[in-house]
Amino acid sequence: MQALVTPGSQGEAIGRLVVAGLVVTMLPALPFGAYLIYPFAILTTWFHEMGHGLTALALGQQFDQLLIFPNGSGVAASRIEANASHFVHAGIAAGGPLAPSAIGALLIVASAHPRAWRPVLWLASAAILASVIVWVRSATGWWALPLVAAILGLIAWRGSPAWQRFSLQFLGVLGAMSMLRDWGYLFTEEVVLGGRAMLSDTGAMAAALGLPHWVWAAVIVLISATMVGAALKYALAEKRLRPPPRKLPPNVLQFRRDPPRR
Repeated sequence: MQALVTPGSQGEAIGRLVVAGLVVTMLPALPFGAYLIYPFAILTTWFHEMGHGLTALALGQQFDQLLIFPNGSGVAASRIEANASHFVHAGIAAGGPLAPSAIGALLIVASAHPRAWRPVLWLASAAILASVIVWVRSATGWWALPLVAAILGLIAWRGSPAWQRFSLQFLGVLGAMSMLRDWGYLFTEEVVLGGRAMLSDTGAMAAALGLPHWVWAAVIVLISATMVGAALKYALAEKRLRPPPRKLPPNVLQFRRDPPRR
C-alpha cells in the first residue's frame, strides 16, 4: 500500500505535529488520560514558574524556591531588592507566562534537527532534575518532575529516533498550547492562591507599568503567538525537509551541458 505522504516531506512533518497536538488536547478526555498527562501538566507549571525564577536571576535578583501544588498551580518565590525598578518587577511577572511558549518554540525548532533530538532530551531531563534539587520545595514537584525527567532520559537513552522526535514535538506543542490553558488567568487581574488574594502576572505588570492588565495580556499573547509561529515556520520549511541530493561515487563521470548563449 502506498503511503499517504512521502517520508521526510513537509506533509509528514505537519502530520506529526498535528498528531502531537491531538495527543495533548484529547488525552485528558480519554479513560485514565488525565492521569497519564498529569505529570506533563505539572511540567507546564514548571515552565511557567521557572520562567519567573530565572528571569529574576537574570535581572540580578534572587530565586529562593519553587512550589507546585496538586491542582497544577504554583509559586516561584523570589527576593527582589527594595530599590528595584518597576521594569524589574514587570519583567519578572512577564517571564512566567512567556516561558512555556518560548520553551515550546525552542523544542519545536529542535525537532527539525535530527542531531539535536537526543542531546536536547538529555538536557531537558538534566535541567528538570537540577531544578528539583536546587529550587523545588513541594511534594507534588518532588515526585512528578523526576518522573518526567526519567521518562525523557529513558527516551533519550533507549528510544528510537521516531520516539525522540515525537517527544520533542509533544513537549513543544504542550508548552505552546499551555497559553490556551492559561487564557483565563492571563486576562484576570487578581487570583486567590492558598486562600490569599494576590495580583496575577498581568495584574503585577499593570501595577508596575500602568495600562490595564488586559493590555499586557494581549501583548503576551501576541509575543507568544509570534514565537510559536516562527518556530513552526522554521521547522516546517520545505527547503529544510527536502532530502539532500544523492551523491554519486567518486569514480562516476558526470557531464554537464549548458544552454547555448545568445
